[in-house]
Amino acid sequence: MSPVTVEPPAEEQRVPIPTTTRTDWQTDQEVRWCPGCGDYSILAAMQLALPDMGIRREQTVVISGIGCAARFPYYMDTYGVHSIHGRAPALATGLALARPELSVFVVGGDGDLLSIGGNHLLHALRRNVNLTILLFNNRIYGLTKGQYSPTSEVGKHTKSTPFGSVDAPLHPLVVALGAGATFVARTHDMDRLGMQEIFTRAHAHQGAAFVEVLQNCNVFNDGAFTDVTGKSVREEMLIPLVHGEAVTFGEDGHAGVQVDLDGGRVVEVADVGADTLYVHDEHRASPTAAMALALMAPEPTEPTPMGVFRDVAMPMHHTAQVDGPGSRDDLAALLSSGTTWTVD
Repeated sequence: MSPVTVEPPAEEQRVPIPTTTRTDWQTDQEVRWCPGCGDYSILAAMQLALPDMGIRREQTVVISGIGCAARFPYYMDTYGVHSIHGRAPALATGLALARPELSVFVVGGDGDLLSIGGNHLLHALRRNVNLTILLFNNRIYGLTKGQYSPTSEVGKHTKSTPFGSVDAPLHPLVVALGAGATFVARTHDMDRLGMQEIFTRAHAHQGAAFVEVLQNCNVFNDGAFTDVTGKSVREEMLIPLVHGEAVTFGEDGHAGVQVDLDGGRVVEVADVGADTLYVHDEHRASPTAAMALALMAPEPTEPTPMGVFRDVAMPMHHTAQVDGPGSRDDLAALLSSGTTWTVD
């Protein structure tokens, strides 16, 4: 199925998109997160990526909910909305449907988007609304000072779980794939170039793009992902996903990944042969293989896939809802259609 593109208004097509730099996307507001917070590097990566996305600042909107990540709109010289807890996907859905020519970004943390906002996130993804959704996952509530979140591990000791959490954590990519997201990716806050590439690809995707960013909270959950993103271990713990290539990692590519009905697993290439490795295909219509990859590291202490898990083309919600059969251009006629009453 061919992707559906949204063309800007004719008058905008005649005006070249101005060349910008990171500075053009920065506001005059002092960036205020805890010193050492991973949000700083994510913000920098986004501001560095935006000049290459071919979009206008006045046609860009950043919408957030509540939490540390939700401060994002203050630091972006675009239009922005700091909404209420968990409602950013719902607000962004309305804007994207009303103004499909805009570039709409949703930014939130694991608590904001997966707890109170979980239902709104699911419906934005299943409807394939044209949004770029960035979820910063630090496995903790940071703004409210260290309570456990939907992604916190079993046994996590926090102010709200002093004896250890008994709740099984949600895995953001599994949630997104289960909801039918058409673009699903993962990156981390220690890889600026990787973030830039993923953010750019997510924005270019036509439909609901979901990106999990593994992010450190050095105050309330320091080192949550050090076992896989630490500089000394990355080569052996991060599994790069490259479309069309067999999945290998480690020094000299000694390790690889096999995928079958039992899921994904790490193997030694010398033991099984290179021809038995999974060849990554991010355009598979079925999300089964992507789900197997997403489930490979239930805890961030095991080799963890990074990159684009799924990128498929499907009709976007606004094309079916607004431009599809039965749509009406005349709002007055629409409002007075069907059964109506006259009230004196």
